[in-house]
Amino acid sequence: MAQQIHLEVVTPAGAVVSEDVDIVNAPGYGGDFGVLANHAPFLSTIKTGLLTYEQGSSRKSMMVSGGFSEVSNNKITFLVESAEFGGDIDVDRAMKAKERAEKRLAQATAQDDSFNQTRAEAALQRAMARIKVSNIA
Repeated sequence: MAQQIHLEVVTPAGAVVSEDVDIVNAPGYGGDFGVLANHAPFLSTIKTGLLTYEQGSSRKSMMVSGGFSEVSNNKITFLVESAEFGGDIDVDRAMKAKERAEKRLAQATAQDDSFNQTRAEAALQRAMARIKVSNIA
């Protein structure tokens, strides 16, 4: 059996994942990154996107939004705002959220409202990530 790294995904509501895995791929602000067992220590900010991990032949995916990750002592911890597995996502609700965000983004752009434009872009990214992970499940 290959060496594994311990993965923890934690949200304000509590732990979502706590298990030993073979590899983790995550959406960092500097670009996506992968982590294997015995990886060098590092910190990274996490953007909204797809976090995947593998255990043997099993691959799991989840949507994460905004936070931080730390690799240290053969453990990777994600402290994120939210984390959802594809099977837990209401696709219709995510599609409606995407449509609302696109409308808000168009309005904010037309009015040159950078604050609401940033909020609409973040909402659109979350909705698109939810839709993407729900299609993988």
